[in-house]
This record gives sequence, C-alpha cells and structure tokens, in this order.
Amino acid sequence: MADPSSYRPSPGQIPDSPGVYKFRDEHRRVIYVGKAKNLRQRVANYFQDLANLHPRTRTMVTTAASVEWTVVSTEVEALQLEYTWIKEFDPRFNVKYRDDKSYPYLAVTLNEEFPRVQVMRGAKKKGVRYFGPYGHAWAIRETVDLMLRVFPVRTCSAGVFKNAARTGRPCLLGYIDKCSAPCVGRVTPEEHRELAEDFCDFMTGRTGTYIRRLEKDMTQAAEEMEYERAARLRDDAGALKRAMEKSAVVLADATDADLIAVAEDELEAALQIFHVRGGRVRGQRGWVTDKVEAVDTSGLVEHALQQLYGEERGDAVPKEVLVPALPEDTEAVSQWLAERRGSQVSLRIPQRGDKKDLMATVQRNAQQALGLHKTKRASDLTTRSRALEEIAEALGLDTAPLRIECYDISHLQGDDVVASMVVFEDGLARKSEYRRFQIKGFEGQDDVRSMHEVIGRRFKRYLQEKERTGEWEEPQVTAPGATGPAPATPGATDPAAPGATGPTPGVTGPVPAPVLTAASPADEIEPREDDGRPKRFAYPPQLVVVDGGQPQVAAAKRALDELGIDDIAVCGLAKRLEEVWLPDDDDPVVLPRSSEGLYLLQRVRDEAHRFAITYQRAKRAKRIRSSPLDDVAGLGETRKQALIKHFGSVKKLRQATIEEICEVPGIGRRTAESVAAALASTAPAAPAVNTATGEIMEEDDGGAS
Repeated sequence: MADPSSYRPSPGQIPDSPGVYKFRDEHRRVIYVGKAKNLRQRVANYFQDLANLHPRTRTMVTTAASVEWTVVSTEVEALQLEYTWIKEFDPRFNVKYRDDKSYPYLAVTLNEEFPRVQVMRGAKKKGVRYFGPYGHAWAIRETVDLMLRVFPVRTCSAGVFKNAARTGRPCLLGYIDKCSAPCVGRVTPEEHRELAEDFCDFMTGRTGTYIRRLEKDMTQAAEEMEYERAARLRDDAGALKRAMEKSAVVLADATDADLIAVAEDELEAALQIFHVRGGRVRGQRGWVTDKVEAVDTSGLVEHALQQLYGEERGDAVPKEVLVPALPEDTEAVSQWLAERRGSQVSLRIPQRGDKKDLMATVQRNAQQALGLHKTKRASDLTTRSRALEEIAEALGLDTAPLRIECYDISHLQGDDVVASMVVFEDGLARKSEYRRFQIKGFEGQDDVRSMHEVIGRRFKRYLQEKERTGEWEEPQVTAPGATGPAPATPGATDPAAPGATGPTPGVTGPVPAPVLTAASPADEIEPREDDGRPKRFAYPPQLVVVDGGQPQVAAAKRALDELGIDDIAVCGLAKRLEEVWLPDDDDPVVLPRSSEGLYLLQRVRDEAHRFAITYQRAKRAKRIRSSPLDDVAGLGETRKQALIKHFGSVKKLRQATIEEICEVPGIGRRTAESVAAALASTAPAAPAVNTATGEIMEEDDGGAS
C-alpha cells in the first residue's frame, strides 16, 4: 500500500486549466482516469487526509504510485479524451458498464449494390443503416417477415445471391414473392435500392404514407373488380399494421429520444435504455456495473452517455436524451453530444406528461434488472461459498457461518416500533424461519434499547428450547458435603457477569436460564409439540448481524453476555459506507468493494430492513383503521356495521342511551351495555383543526371499523 504523500505533486506543478489525469500503480498500469474543469483543484482533492476520503477513493490513491495529467483547451475535449483513455487503458477503478450479451440490430446494408436486410451484432459498419437494438433476434425476424410482403428486399447471404445469379433461379423467397429477386434481374438495382430505402423510411416511423397508399390501391382494385389483387393489398396493409403493433406508440409527437434510467445500491448499478424513434419504442438494452469509484447518479449517467454515444455519429445520437439526473458538466456533455450528432441535442430530466410516465417504466425495468442480477449472483453455489469464507476470514471466525440471522428495527417517529429477524442458511434466504417482534419493554424511539430487547427475547427462547429438549442438564444445587462446584449453566447469575445484580435470595446454587412464560409476547411464541423435536428458535446462528453501527452492535453483544452466551459472533453493517462493526473495536472492518462477503452481508441487511418496514406499515395501517368497538367482546363485524349504519358515526353512538342502542336489530341489552361501557371508557379524540382557516372540524368517524 503506497503513501499518497510519496507521489503528491506540488500545487505549483499542476495547471488550473481543463484536462484529464491518470493514476498509475507501481507497475505503470493506469488504474484510474478522470477529467476536470480545473486540474489543480480536482487532483489536490485526492491528497487530503485519508480519513476524509470515500473508502473506494482511499483504496485507489493507496494503490496508485504516480499521477500524471494532460491539458486540453475545452471541457468537451476533456470529455472526449477521458472516454478514449478509459476505452484504451480499461482502468480498474473506473465505472465500466458490462453486459452478458451483445444486442442484435436490424441492419440494411445500403453500402452494397443490392442492399440486404439482416440481423447484425457487434461493431457497427460504415454505410449500414441500423435499427434497434432489440432484446431478441427472433423479434427482428418476425418484424422482417411481415414487412417483406410490402418491401420485398433481399435477405439472402452473398453466397446464395451469387449461386442464384449463376443458375438463373431465385431462392424460395423469390418464388413466394417475399423477395424481388434482383439476383435474376426481376428488378433493376435502382428499383431494388428504392425498395430498401422505403423499408428504412417505414422503420424510422414514417408509416402512414405507405399504409394509406396500400389502402388507396386496394380500394381502386376493388372498384375495378380485381378482387384477388385487392385481397393481396389488404393483407399487405394488415401485415404492416401488425409490424407497427410490435412497437406501440408511446410518445404522440413522433419524438426521437433515448430514455436512460439507473437503479443502484451501495455496490452496483443497473442501467436501462429505451430507444424511441418516431414516437415508438424501437429497442431496449441494459447494462450492469460495479461502483468501483465514489460516484453518484449524475456520475453514472455521464459514464453511460460516454459509453453509449462514444462511437456513434449522425442520427445514431437522437435529438433528445432523457435522464434521471443531469451530469455535473451538463453544458459540456450536451455540446459533446451535439458535435457527434451534427445538430443540437437536448439533454434533460422529464418533468411531466408522457415522457415522465415512460421514464417511470424505464426505471422499473432498471430496478428489475438489478434485482435479477443480484438473484443470479446469489444463486451460484461457488459464489456463496466464497462469500461465507470471506466473512469468516474478515470477522476472525473459526468456521464459515452457515446460519446467519439479521435484525433490524423499524418505526415511524417513535410509533409502532417493531423489529425483524431474517435467516440465511448457506447463503440463501430461509423465509419460513423469519420472525417479527413488537417492542413492548418501553415506549418511544430508542433503536439501541430496542435491539437489546429483541436479541434478549430471541435468545431467551433459544435457551428455553435447549432446556426443553434436554440438550443440557438441569442445574443442580450443590449438595451438603460436596467437594466440587455445581456445573455452570448458560444464563446463570454471576456477580462478575455483565448485567448481574447479585445472588437470588433463597437460592444457594446457580440460577437456571430465563424461561419465557405464558405472559411472554405472543408475536414470537409458537404452538408447542412435546414430540422431542426442537422448534425453530432452538437453532442457534453462527453469526448475528444487526442493521446499524457500533451502538447497536454493543447492545446486541450485551444482551448475549447477560444470557451467558459466548459462542455466537456478532457484527453490524452500517449503511452509509457499508462498514462492518465488531464488538469492542473502535475501528470498522472495511471489506473490499469486490468482496462477495460484503455483498452477502448487504443482501441479509436489506432483507431484514424490507421485512421490518413491511410489518411496521401493516401495523400502522391496522392501528389507523381501529375503532373503539373492536374491544367489545362478542361484537362481530356485522353488528358493528349495523350500529354505525344506524347511528351514522361512533360519536353519535357514544351519545346514545342503552335503550336507543337496543333498538338496533340484533343488539340485546347485555350487548348494548357492553357497547356503552366500552365507549364510555374510551376518550374521544381531540377535534381536528383546519390549519388554513383555524376552523374546528367535526368528528366524523362513521367509516371506522
């Protein structure tokens, strides 16, 4: 690990003009490329106190051994040079979007004497007109098959074309009128090229002209009683309409635009691009990248624009590019795009209307792509094994933690405080063992105290199940005259143990482990079966992960110590910088960005957060929908609704006498007395106030149930 001060240039050496800089390692390999409006300010930022740098930036500057720069005249030149160097050197610390496939394009080879329609992948060639990209090659072939009825352009390879010209016989498509057969001279090269250009016009969105022309010819043929020709023209028009339906209109103003959306977490980002031409979605592609540098959404967008349009010219760069966040140097990027297109390019964030709605669709696709990528990555056995080994090594565990439990606290401003427990076994979620907790030991917001309570309650149940299944012997009181001490028991009260309060009065031996009683919180109690099989809480994890930093980790460890459990490892994952905290350590463990172990811990933490917040929202919604009538014993939903319907609201029902309540069909005197008592014991809510007018709003809870 290099000391950045060893290669830090003096401030006077660095110019204050725009430019591009490169960090190199000790082997002279380029590991990072960046651009700057002011080289002096930007490069100096890398040589501040390491503690102030982002962990990924800190890793980069300590890996590097030298820095160099190149001065350019404008920010646009800097953008272009940065893209060129990233492509040339492939630096390890730069964001690079990757994909597991090459997307197919529909290509028309206008650079040939007889243009050909075909599926193409890979680098684009000069003189070839491209449409797409498409998600699947079969989608291109279906579209082409429909359009060849109207635009019978050549689709055969060069070998087939030459063989047909030599023999004087066209291929099968020529016989069924899906090729104009220029190979045997049915059409001239000029006529065939005109067909190819019409094909391209239709694909760019100018569809109405051709359909109207076909329908006009069909009507004329019918009037002349050429019914077979009219039927063929009808089928041709139908084929073009079906081809159009495969790319539905999404923007009514015939817009040419690319929409880019980004879904990201702390370690990875997924990018989705929709290509809209003539108001229709003509293609879609997606990339995934590791966030190897400290980069935000605007930085991801800028890298995407460089990679997407770095090799493009002319119409391949659309008139409009819609993004979720503007790059830092928006003006320079827009100018760079305009130079590549040859005309003005609008780079902006959609704010309203159809474009904003379509951007939301692209965003959903990006979220799904990121989730699918994570699922594929997590399902690989080798990857999971490596992740568990990396966690064991980083935390100093003797063996890989095959069972991991993660806990998270969720609340809304101190109300409806709940907790979640999720379980991962062998790196995979075991949802049947998830558990939810309500915080009942105190009121208000205190995440640290809540974590202590939840861990204590969970592992009390663990000790109870161990005792119930006979996995340890009942503690024995020391007999008179015995020469040895009684065997130690987990959870025994020890004056020296953390949290101990001294010996229990009247007990001369160790105190048994705490056991939950029937009064214990019901949200984590399951029906018991005395069949000798341990219940789910009886399985201990090798690792407990808490969502939070040093305070939450200390609370979890203290809860385990108070129960006498010392064979379960504890750690916490702080979300801001993805740092791993261990008990009694002042400094966190920072796992490498590419670590599969960090990725697994992040998945466990995120799943615990999702499970907790889902429960908290459901609990809050149930509380909001509650009614004082819910506490009346024996009053079912039907009779509650009958009461509300009869009186109109709970407020009016509270004011009614017992005799008036008895008038409701199905309500006897005993039930009426219970209803009146329940409502009398429930204080009415404070009246609502309109903050704009100061008016006191009348209570109207007639819909409560």
